[in-house]
Amino acid sequence: MIRLDGVGKTYPDGTVAVADLTLDVRSGELLALVGPSGCGKSTLLRMVNRLIEPTSGRILLDGEDVTHADPVQLRRRMGYVIQASGLFPHQKVRQNVTTVPRLLGWDADRSRRRADELLELVGLDPDRYGDRYPHELSGGQQQRVGVARALAADPPVLLMDEPFGAVDPIQRDRLQAQFRTIQAELGKTVLFVTHDIDEAVRLADRIAVLSVGGILEQVADPATVLGAPASDFVADFVGSDRGLRRLAVTPITADDLEHPPTVSPSDPLGHARSVLDVAPEPYAVVVGDDGTLRGWVGTREVAGEGTVADHLRRFEGTAALGETLRRALAEIVQHDAGWRPVVDGDRYLGVLTPVSVHAALRRSTPTPHDTREAG
Repeated sequence: MIRLDGVGKTYPDGTVAVADLTLDVRSGELLALVGPSGCGKSTLLRMVNRLIEPTSGRILLDGEDVTHADPVQLRRRMGYVIQASGLFPHQKVRQNVTTVPRLLGWDADRSRRRADELLELVGLDPDRYGDRYPHELSGGQQQRVGVARALAADPPVLLMDEPFGAVDPIQRDRLQAQFRTIQAELGKTVLFVTHDIDEAVRLADRIAVLSVGGILEQVADPATVLGAPASDFVADFVGSDRGLRRLAVTPITADDLEHPPTVSPSDPLGHARSVLDVAPEPYAVVVGDDGTLRGWVGTREVAGEGTVADHLRRFEGTAALGETLRRALAEIVQHDAGWRPVVDGDRYLGVLTPVSVHAALRRSTPTPHDTREAG
């Protein structure tokens, strides 16, 4: 979709903002650009839509060299979202969203329908917010309108420059989650600038790490950047706690699970006691004949007479196969339970413990290899 082919930017005073950078952004992916301040992230983004002209190299959009295209027409083919939303303060929300469609000659009815559709997509009721001015919205709401405006003419490419950096942490978390859902639904090609490695890990399909001068140090999926940094620079940039960050990008698999003993709801308590007598842990998982999770029993629950169904305890929650290790571990810590049952739909698969979380991280550590080249 986008190819940066030996792109460079040198200013008249000799300052090199970006040096001979080659990078591919695949169709439908979200590629995050990260790096320290002054590494050329925003400059690179602005060269793609020619708000800044490159001094060398080519920028290809679907094979077309955009350095020879009309810059105004080019920008109408790309959505652009910046940190402070960039909304026109004198225009109402609906007018802001329809900026590009109106420039493209859409009629009023079509523009309004599109604006209302997109406001709903970003979680804003068009009847409630469409006729408000930007100053009547919160920072997070303004950012949502900015995303809606960028999507208005259905561009294939979105350029996003620190889009959520100016909002508070709670709203930022919600915006990130909502945008990832929107991106998965629409399949846009997104070039996303952020200084926050956690944001990049959460949102990106791949991460490109730049050092000062726009030098590409590594481009790879988040798990590889965190688990197998291509250089000391990348390792220092992602931080010594990168192992913890990998929890957010490592899914639970069936191979990660432990398998404590199980009993059936219809089993007599005497049978359950005999199972627990030889179990390595003082509990057993209660599983129905159809494989569904029913609860658990410990040594205290199985004392006396009756059946397991009369004395089982319900779990406070479960983890789903494919869910991240981070979320499951957070639930384990929050409830001080030591373990979390994992299900696939309604079917019980096993349990996750802090020990198995550690083993899963070790198993999923990428094999070190050189991933500095564009790909």
